[in-house]
Amino acid sequence: MKIGELAVRSGCLVETIRYYERIGLLTPPERSANNYRSYNETHSERLSFIRHCRALDMSIDEVRILLNFREHPEQECAGVNQLLDRHIAQVLERIEALSALESQLRELRGRCVVSDRSDSCAILRTLGTDSGNAALGLPHGT
Repeated sequence: MKIGELAVRSGCLVETIRYYERIGLLTPPERSANNYRSYNETHSERLSFIRHCRALDMSIDEVRILLNFREHPEQECAGVNQLLDRHIAQVLERIEALSALESQLRELRGRCVVSDRSDSCAILRTLGTDSGNAALGLPHGT
């Protein structure tokens, strides 16, 4: 199949497929007589695997490691479990950071009392001062 068909079949952009080839996640396809890339079912299955990993927000490096485990099924899956445990920990850290961000935004939003005066927005005043940043728990100079 040509790259356009693989793109439609996988829901992946042509540019992304080429990128995955360039960085070695997808093996280069054979070329037809007219020099078109000729993909097969193995490419389609591998691309599907990559897309599932990326949908789980795994990094390119994590995908590369998982592909290595997939290509060497004789290896114990303890390494896969360790990778997933690390990824879960990273997700939990991001959830904590996003929760803190939500709290800061709610605190900032709570400073606004809608009034008829347009020259005195408490949110804009707070964002414009270092003391406002400190009150929101933001580091100095952020």
